[in-house]
Parts: sequence; C-alpha cells; structure tokens
Amino acid sequence: MTKTKAPRKPKTPTALSSRMGQYLTVERVIIGGSLLVTVAIIGIIALNAWLNRPIAIEGVQRVAVLQGHQETPVNYQQTPPAGGLHYPIWQNCAVYAQSIEDEFAVHSLEHGAVWITYDPTVPQDQVETLQSITRGGTHRLLSPYSGLSSPIVVSAWGYQLQLESATDDRLVQFVRQYERGSQSPEPGASCSGGESRSVAEMPSR
Repeated sequence: MTKTKAPRKPKTPTALSSRMGQYLTVERVIIGGSLLVTVAIIGIIALNAWLNRPIAIEGVQRVAVLQGHQETPVNYQQTPPAGGLHYPIWQNCAVYAQSIEDEFAVHSLEHGAVWITYDPTVPQDQVETLQSITRGGTHRLLSPYSGLSSPIVVSAWGYQLQLESATDDRLVQFVRQYERGSQSPEPGASCSGGESRSVAEMPSR
C-alpha cells in the first residue's frame, strides 16, 4: 500500500511577518531611506550645477569698467552701460515701462543684476516675452532704451550681448549665467529697497 504525503501546511501570516521582520529591521529601513535621500540631493545638486555651468555664449562682449560711487551724472562709453561709476543708490529690480537712470541701473549691476534693455519700437509681443523673463528672477531689470545699436541689449557687470529678438536662446543663457554671478563685485546684494522711479518720475536736476 502506497503512502500518500500529507500536503504542506501553508505558512501562516505570523510566520511570514516574523521572517520579514528579520530583514526589514527599523535600522535597515532608516539607512535605506537615508541613502535614497542622499542620492536624490546629489542628483539635484548635480543638475543645478549643470544648468548653471559657465558656457561660451556667442556674441558676448567683455567690457572694461571702473567701480565706485559718485553723486553726479556719469559719461558712459557704452549704450547702455555695462558697469562703471554710479550713484550710491541702486535701481530696484523690476519691469519698467519707461526708461530709468543709467547710474542707478549700473549700481544694480554691481549687485549682480542683469539689465535687459529694448528699443521702444520693439513689437509688443516681444516686450511681453522680455517681461516674462525679467519676472523670473530676483536680480533682473527691464526698461526701454532709446539709441540702442540692436533691438535688444542685455547687460551684466562687465558683459554685454546684442540681440535681434526676444526669442533668441542666448538671452536666457546670458541671464542664467550672469544673474548674481561671480563677475559682479557684490553678487547677491539687495536689488530692492532702492530707487523705484523712472526718469520721467524723477525731479528735474
């Protein structure tokens, strides 16, 4: 007579939980979670460094400038200026519908601001694009500027780029590279709490 094997008893939930407990201890869960968080942080840092890496932007001009304060108007060599002597007060970083004083704006550049200027004849849709870009950061200025050699000129302390269109990729590259950048004497200094008036709102000198 052949003996039949008795069927194996299924493992009870208690037995499974006990075995899982051998592997998933509190300490291992904490260590594993910490490693995942660390890897995520490293990835974010690496991505940010890659996005903000210095790159060679075609057409950027290096401008030699002086640094210092003075109370009287300055005769700048560039239009608009990309640095130099300036007023003791800076221009608040914002979008301006009218022109602003060079000497206030240059002080903002010293603080790491990027100043986007455009010819008053630039189409409105392009102006709106410039406004959107300007509002995307804390150290950005936008204002119309008569007498430019190209429709749009973007400036940082010691650097300048002339552009034909607001949709040129180099505009965003320039802003990303030089906003609060190490090229400015006081990167990250305040760009608020200064002068907020346009030229038209200033009292006559």
